[in-house]
Amino acid sequence: MTAPRDTTDGARPVRPEGLALGPVYMDYNATTPVDPRVADTIEQYLTRDFGNPSSLHAFGEGPLKAVEQARSQIVALIKAKGSGDVLFTGSGSEANLLALRGAVLAAAHPRSHIVTQATEHPAVLATCKALARHHGTRVTILPVGPDGLLDPKALFDVLANPDSQQTVGDRTVVSVMAANNETGAIQPVAELAGVAHAHGALMHSDAAQAAGKVPIDVQALGVDLMTVVGHKMYAPKGVAALYVRTGVELEPVVYGGGQERGLRAGTENVALIAGFGVAARFAADDLEHGSGMRITELRERLHKGLERALPQRVHLNGPTVQRLPNTLNVSIDGSLGHKLVDVVSELAASTGSACHSGTHTPSPVLVAMGLDDRRALSAVRLSLGRWSTTDDVDVAIAALVQGVDSQATQ
Repeated sequence: MTAPRDTTDGARPVRPEGLALGPVYMDYNATTPVDPRVADTIEQYLTRDFGNPSSLHAFGEGPLKAVEQARSQIVALIKAKGSGDVLFTGSGSEANLLALRGAVLAAAHPRSHIVTQATEHPAVLATCKALARHHGTRVTILPVGPDGLLDPKALFDVLANPDSQQTVGDRTVVSVMAANNETGAIQPVAELAGVAHAHGALMHSDAAQAAGKVPIDVQALGVDLMTVVGHKMYAPKGVAALYVRTGVELEPVVYGGGQERGLRAGTENVALIAGFGVAARFAADDLEHGSGMRITELRERLHKGLERALPQRVHLNGPTVQRLPNTLNVSIDGSLGHKLVDVVSELAASTGSACHSGTHTPSPVLVAMGLDDRRALSAVRLSLGRWSTTDDVDVAIAALVQGVDSQATQ
């Protein structure tokens, strides 16, 4: 294991080996490295405690306890009422599918209308399209403002419109992410949930990016369903959870045995679930000890450093305040984001643009916020995390400035 580049930011857990093998990592919103402490837990349930948690003999006891402990740890992170409110899935996309498809097809109270917003994650938008195609579900996609935030009044206007209801009584589920993966914009979920409930609608929020980075309280937010993802908080890929408020009925996403309250059949992946639980506990500890403030300071150091080095050329995309502490999305005049991240070998970052047959198209998120193609294509997302340091930030600033200058001379 390799120590962090410096120790001036205070004590941190042991740095994963992978971070020492490549460039400065500033793509934590894409995925986080697995915390070595989480990896140790996973190894235990891959080797020693390998049993099936449904087995009644001794080999099943440890795995069963591990699954239930992890469930309690997720509950503690999001401040749910009880462990029965949290179900494990194989990914955030699957959790979103269970929430939306499950609500639409629920036997006793099916939902015929989904309301979401334009900058939602593709896992939600694609699910909405599939439900419209296969089940005739009506989908309303609400616009966002220039800062990427959804105005609760826009949701009110849709739900208060009598034409929005196909039957007597409401049949709507609202799905709005807690925080955007590209800009870090934190949506007013509590206000949106209040509007939804005032009109009898269910409220789902994809908190893949928010959970572990900012405090989450599902009861205070008033959500009925919430998605939480392991690989966004230093657990492995391939494990996630869905919070389901007691009393909310869903159609199963996988049929078969009775695992996960009968909503997601299949033998549990004990190793990943146990790792997810430990990661949630460490995330809760980090939040309690002010990790958000440390990360915010690093983000501001990065932003101000770029602005000083490239005066009048750096433009923030997203809200100035109401965003994740770790996320900086900026457009840099005279630069193309995809070329910049390609040429800056000292830094691992990302853009929201996509490449189709050699032609880059701007991020749908930034387009939905009203940015023109030039500014959207010049955007780069820099996302910090547990092992980010001031040295990392300073290396990133120098590398980005050099990369921008190199584009200017081409």
